[in-house]
Amino acid sequence: MAALKNNKAERDEFLLRSFSSIFIVLIVLSAIYYGNFIWTVIASLIALISLSEYYNMLNRYAKIKSMKISPGVGYIISVIFIFAAAQENPQPIILAMILSLSVFGVFTLEIFKRQFSHGNSSSIFNAGGILSGVLYITVPWACMIMLRNYIIGRDILMTLFFCTWACDVGAYIGGKIFGSVKLCEFVSPGKTVQGFIAGIIGSLLASAGAIYFFALPSSMIFIGFICGISGQAGDLIESLIKRETGQKDSGNLIPGHGGMLDRFDSILFNGLLTYLVLRILL
Repeated sequence: MAALKNNKAERDEFLLRSFSSIFIVLIVLSAIYYGNFIWTVIASLIALISLSEYYNMLNRYAKIKSMKISPGVGYIISVIFIFAAAQENPQPIILAMILSLSVFGVFTLEIFKRQFSHGNSSSIFNAGGILSGVLYITVPWACMIMLRNYIIGRDILMTLFFCTWACDVGAYIGGKIFGSVKLCEFVSPGKTVQGFIAGIIGSLLASAGAIYFFALPSSMIFIGFICGISGQAGDLIESLIKRETGQKDSGNLIPGHGGMLDRFDSILFNGLLTYLVLRILL
């Protein structure tokens, strides 16, 4: 009887995850297809919700009240950064200056905080927490917004997401069927070497299919390599953050998946590296 209940629970969990995934896929692909304002809005919402979850994890991790970060500053910086990135020809120096000014802004706030709280401040933790969230989450999503502005940006973004999802599916199935050697058990006990290899294969197959379907240059196969390796690294990075902050999930917004950051952790590293490589190539 217990086995039947477990099987039913697993089946229900699988169905819930599947329905949630289909809904997310449709929203993301539709936004990429229409591009412009719609893609900017959807990408921004995902980025800001993920950032909120990240800051909440950091604040739950902080044991002392004075060590809490100021998430509002991170949100303001992120909106400004994304708005700048969404312009026709964003200047890298302007984006870098926004990040630098944000650090000075946090340190300035901490001066007043220490003065009016009689010696209590947490400038290093606050600045580090805020900036790490912006660099870890906002910047990659800003890069994906800028990617859409390329002539073939729609097809590249579609390929990027297809490869990321194919890697996730490949790693999950490969790990379930063939998994025996642990990949990184102190960070993510469920990850296996066999699943890691299967994820790379799944990503490469997806990139080959996208190249054929979208008639992309064969050099775009590099997206498959990036997503197959860095996507899984991105997954491990979020697992590391959750381990250190003592959280099971980043949130509970998406049924069957957890938080927004849980669902889009792999795409962050992928989007950043793909944009970097395309800037070099093009």
